[in-house]
Amino acid sequence: MRPATTTVARVRPKAAPGSASGHKIEPRTPPFAARGGAFDRATERSASRRGALRLPGLRQLRKVFAALLLALPLAGLAGDAGPRYVGLPGGTFVSALQYEDAKTGVRVAPFALMRKPVTNADFLAFVRAHPQWQRDRVAGVLAEPRYLSHWASPTALGPQALPQQPVVWVSWFAANAYCESIDARLPTWSEWEYAAAADETRKDARKDPAWRERILAWYARPSNEALPRAGLQAANAWGVQDLHGLVWEWTDDYSSLLVSGDNRDQGDPDRMKFCGAGALSMQDRENYAVLMRVAMLSSLEGADATANLGFRCARSAR
Repeated sequence: MRPATTTVARVRPKAAPGSASGHKIEPRTPPFAARGGAFDRATERSASRRGALRLPGLRQLRKVFAALLLALPLAGLAGDAGPRYVGLPGGTFVSALQYEDAKTGVRVAPFALMRKPVTNADFLAFVRAHPQWQRDRVAGVLAEPRYLSHWASPTALGPQALPQQPVVWVSWFAANAYCESIDARLPTWSEWEYAAAADETRKDARKDPAWRERILAWYARPSNEALPRAGLQAANAWGVQDLHGLVWEWTDDYSSLLVSGDNRDQGDPDRMKFCGAGALSMQDRENYAVLMRVAMLSSLEGADATANLGFRCARSAR
């Protein structure tokens, strides 16, 4: 008899109806780098007053600034996004999920990630500005009946939803719409895992037993405790907070991971009908926390909402 393993399959994300899916952020040219922009105009005025600068020199200087911006893509992105985001350089990342197309590592492009999860106050401002996402108006295919059920009313928080607590009871479609409304998107699973591999001092602490124990201890805590406010935890080596120990988080491609508790079930065409499957042994202790998170996300539909599931947004650097 073959030993039981857990199978993680990489599949295509589910398409969201309407405009709630597939939004990609295109980079905006910083105004001071564009030809004829504020930088050129200001320096040309200065040159005409002093008679010291010539146009060819200005063009060369503009090229130098443009080269610096290309070399540091996250600097411009983070500056545009404000203090809510932190830039991550990306790179080749070995995922804990050894699906077939990631055996040699996953390429993570540079991106920016919110420092902490979206809060009730943030989401309240969103639903007030976009009434179609209020709980009494949202379409049933986009959010289940429990969506924002802990709020006092469709446009008021109340004692069960304090302003600085992370927003929960929110569907994938609503989370995606929020991110799109601020010119952002949900992070991919690979981006989230890449950022979450860091502890306070190391960019990849996954081999440290003490760090893994600390994460597993969170999963063992009672889930009926009131959520603390976002941002209480120390930032990790990237400058991101609350990736572990606060709430689960939606990812853009949450539905691209299909978990089977036993690879002997792969003969079931409804269970494993997607290509790119790989086996992840549950006996590999260091992967338990990742496995639980993937199992939780892969069990959900886009309209689902739970008491411990929130989100944060990301932005592409290219």
